[in-house]
Amino acid sequence: MNVKEDVVEILNTIIGEDISDQMDDNFYDSGLLDSMATVELLLELENKFSIQAPVSEFDRNEWDTPNKVIAKVESLIG
Repeated sequence: MNVKEDVVEILNTIIGEDISDQMDDNFYDSGLLDSMATVELLLELENKFSIQAPVSEFDRNEWDTPNKVIAKVESLIG
């Protein structure tokens, strides 16, 4: 399993464009993700990686770039 590739693929699908060259860009500031897309992202990540990422514990500052999402998923996998 390649976490980085899988996360980027999920993000590309949700956002609707290739974000692989924007790994440190804040996708909330740029308007690429909103609250509904965030919920979709968390659900997709939970399903793909068998992790728990409850919306109630979600801190947007920890998930606001693709690289941060990858790091967070890796930390939740163990």
